[in-house]
This record gives sequence, C-alpha cells and structure tokens, in this order.
Amino acid sequence: MTAREIVEAVAMCDQQGKLSPDGVGWARHPIIACNVRGSLFRKKKWNYWCVTSPRLLFSATISHLDYAAVIFIYALDLATKKFQEKTVVVPFGKGCNMPDEVYASVRYESPQLAIAFEELGGSTSIKVHCPSFGGLKQPFTASLLIERPQDHESLNVVIPWSRERFQFTSKMEALPASGTIHWHEETYSISRTDSYGCLDFGRGKWPYRAEWNWGAASGRADGRTIGLNFGGKWTDGTGQNENGFVVNGRLHKIHEDMIWNYNQQNYMEPWHLETKGTDRVKLRFDPIFERIAATNAVIITSKVHQLIGTYSGYIVDDSGEKIIISNLLGWAEDHAAKW
Repeated sequence: MTAREIVEAVAMCDQQGKLSPDGVGWARHPIIACNVRGSLFRKKKWNYWCVTSPRLLFSATISHLDYAAVIFIYALDLATKKFQEKTVVVPFGKGCNMPDEVYASVRYESPQLAIAFEELGGSTSIKVHCPSFGGLKQPFTASLLIERPQDHESLNVVIPWSRERFQFTSKMEALPASGTIHWHEETYSISRTDSYGCLDFGRGKWPYRAEWNWGAASGRADGRTIGLNFGGKWTDGTGQNENGFVVNGRLHKIHEDMIWNYNQQNYMEPWHLETKGTDRVKLRFDPIFERIAATNAVIITSKVHQLIGTYSGYIVDDSGEKIIISNLLGWAEDHAAKW
C-alpha cells in the first residue's frame, strides 16, 4: 500500500491539538507545520545533527521532553576509536525553546555546554563549546556549516498512532558539511568533498512506552551521492514509515516496512536490513563501535545501543536501477524508552 504524498503546505494538528487527517502522509520537503500544543508531559521535540567524515563522527542534540530538556554531544575518532560524550539534563527545560519549523534556529547555553543551530537560509551553522569534555581540561569546540543544495529532497513523514499520539519526523541525509572541530589536542578538518550532515528533526506527542530502530548513512556509491534512512518498530501498524533514500538529492520513498535482523546479545555482530515484500533494499551493516547510552531517572528510563559502522549491499531506485553500496559510513540503533 502506498502512503499519501503531501505536496502542499498543511498543518499537522487541528485547533484542538489533535492530529488532522490532512496532515498524515509524507513529503519531499518539510511543508508539514508542526503546530504541537497541549498534552502536558507527552510532547517530545528534538533537533539531532550528526556529521560524518573520514576521520571523525560528531553529533549534537537539543531536545525537550516536556518535563526536562536533554542536551548532549558525542564524538568518535574512527581510527583510534577514542570516544567521549557529554549530557546536560535541564529540569522542565528551562532556557530551551523548540520552534515548530524545521528551518528555524535553536540554541541552548549553560556553563557546562553551549550549542547553537543557526539557520542561514540554505544552510545551517552548528557551533558547540564544551569547557570540560570527558574530564579533559581543554575545551571541545565545533564550528560547522551544513549546506542544503537547492531542490535537495528529504524524508518528511507524520506517523499516526492515534488522533492524540503522533509524530512528525524530518530526516535530511547527505548534506555537504565543512568546518573544524577541536578535541583535546587534535584539530579535525571537515571538508565538504567527503563529509556529510544528517538532521533528525522530531515534533510530536508520544505514548509513555516506545521502541524503535533507526539506521542512516551518507556518502558516495556508484558515482553518486547517497543518503540512507530506515526505521522500524515505532511505525509498525500505522500505515506510514520513515524508509527511503536520496540519490543525488532526489528522494526515493520505500513504502514497505524493513526487516531488521541483529543479535541483541551481541550488537557488534553484523546487522542485516531488507525490504519486507520486494528486493528494493538488501544491506549488511558491519559495526565498528558500540555506543551505549542509558538513563534511569524514576519516570524516565531509556537505553540505546547505537552502532557506528558501514553499510554494504544494494538499493533499487524508483526507475528499477540497482545501485551498489560499499562501506557507506553511518549507524544503526536499537532504542527502548519510558518517557
């Protein structure tokens, strides 16, 4: 069954704050307004950026869970496997405002960590300053520019659990990234010729318990720029999903669910992803590093196994052409939360 493509601007919610039937579907650009209101403690909002380069993977997130804001960064040196992470939890999200629009600036600043995602019109500036990162005395700093090439398409979808519980997600892959990151005694140069930004933008009203898989990657394959995005569990039974890929900036939507095969007793074993009813996607994911992040704060519990690694295999575009993927850098995760 093919989900409805939204081609004109529409609001996700009605005047009562419930999901509007007109807002359910997917779009190639973020034209669905995230006018999320009401439902105290059920609103979840986040802007997650991840930048991949040949030497380094870096991520920064500003999120608001209604009763707390969670701000974090992490970095992985892909050669040495050096890894550090910093998280700041802000009760009731004081000082953290999350706008409805995808293309809007978001900032958070405290003595422990400062992050700014500044919209510049056609690009996003990411600036991070962390005075103490993993106990190191030298500050961690990042100054990055993520470009959005003209007409570059993205995956935008509303997941409808019910009129009261729903989620808008915008996944933007394979965006050229450039800039510098200073970490300990290293300076990492991020070049737009081989580095990519990925945005995970989310706004919605979630149930208390949730589980999901998410996999993404960006890079060059078969002489083309490729961005992958696949999900699972959280979209099951809704008639919508977040599966698709971009090839040279054009979105190829996958309307069927993905089959995820991986070993929850040993996440470092290879993962296998394929489309459920066709041969549109057949990929093997080989982990090189496992990030485990856990929160246990009475009403909030969360545990994520995020694997950094590479995808190999093939995807089939809308014209039926098979595109061979080899060692495309990205991640795959298994996440369970009560929030």
